[in-house]
Amino acid sequence: MSTPEPDLAQTLASRRFVVLLGLAAVVGVVAALAAWGFLELTHQVQVGVYEKLPDALGYDEPPVWWPLPVAGLAGLIVAYAIVRLPGGGGHLPANGLSTGATMPADLPGVVLAGLATIGLGLVLGPEGPLIAVGGALGLLGVRLLRRDAPPELATLVGACGTFSALALIFESPIIAAVILIEATGLGGAKLRMLLVPGLLAAGIGSLVSIGMGAFTGLSDSAYALGTLPLPQFDQPDVLDFVWTVPLAVAISLGTLAIFALARRTVPVVTPRPFLALPAAGLVVAGLAIAFEQATDKHESEVLFSGQEQLPGLLSGAATWSLGALALLIACKGLAWAISLASFRGGPTFPAMFLGAAAGVMASHLPGFELTPAVAVGIGAAVAAVLRLPLSAVVLALLLTATSGAGSAPLVIVGVVAAYLTTLAVSARTPRDPSDEVTAPSEQAGTVAS
Repeated sequence: MSTPEPDLAQTLASRRFVVLLGLAAVVGVVAALAAWGFLELTHQVQVGVYEKLPDALGYDEPPVWWPLPVAGLAGLIVAYAIVRLPGGGGHLPANGLSTGATMPADLPGVVLAGLATIGLGLVLGPEGPLIAVGGALGLLGVRLLRRDAPPELATLVGACGTFSALALIFESPIIAAVILIEATGLGGAKLRMLLVPGLLAAGIGSLVSIGMGAFTGLSDSAYALGTLPLPQFDQPDVLDFVWTVPLAVAISLGTLAIFALARRTVPVVTPRPFLALPAAGLVVAGLAIAFEQATDKHESEVLFSGQEQLPGLLSGAATWSLGALALLIACKGLAWAISLASFRGGPTFPAMFLGAAAGVMASHLPGFELTPAVAVGIGAAVAAVLRLPLSAVVLALLLTATSGAGSAPLVIVGVVAAYLTTLAVSARTPRDPSDEVTAPSEQAGTVAS
């Protein structure tokens, strides 16, 4: 085992680095509290709008048309955040998951757009706003302590805030750390400099989540995704490997098609957001209503990011027909594409839900059991969206950890197949200049109402 370079060893043992660890711990606590507050508020908005408000208006259950005005209102709020507030409401999810820095001044717009998108039922997840909140609070902490702080320090502490905030949503500091480390692409001494304070902040974020749940009595099960309810699976056989690669390739191609549709939709909704975003919300709500009317399933299967609905989908997998699953994938896939192009949030959780739904469908194939099919589906979908194969493997395996180790080799094979397919298709697909998607900050300066 090689020893660290002398300069790095001296740095890690220095007093300045100890001070940095203390700052990382403080930022981790603050970012975790902010992330917990954002997630809890988002959940309460969902409960209030879709459960308590209809009851207060005299409905035993929300009427069929209820998602229409709610999604339309979400479009107006997000349009306001994009046009009127700094930062354009956060990164555009049609570009994928952004781990770039968010300025503290942009936080109000990011939080408002995220709350409206996720809380009112659009098909995006909270990981995007959480990354922005954690990073911005880290930068703010550095600026408050030292205005002339070097950019490297601000970036490092901002990353610690992101580690902490992201750890809450996955109920695991490991997943948060792996995603962010792989996304940054750092190696060598720079990686180790980031890893120590980042892991500390992520661990503190998880502790804060546990402590806040115990202190307030509020459970994080409604918004944090833990291990999934799947049957025990101890050992794969030949048929499992036979079906793994086609399933992973199909999921990656479907994901690429959804993102291509989203990017083609961006120029349509960008010029007049106060008209286009409410219309986009109405289309998403219409897809959910159409799905509910065509099946015996609830509209919430199409609405929302999917982390709350995913355990129910898997525990009730036997109650889903192939037709209902196909319609679910079609409706939620279209709703996801529209949300990616129009609203603000993260792309990962809808991908995981759709990958799991594809896995449930694939479990009807001869010799392909539910647990490996779902594990491969989740891993392939994450690999196609994030293009981070290690993160996809770790995420899929941790989510299925209580179901045995038999899925592990299949997940690895599936993730590799999905990742290579995504890279190959992306490299061979000519980029139309009209499909170019500008960065969120650039959009904020060009969008007109």
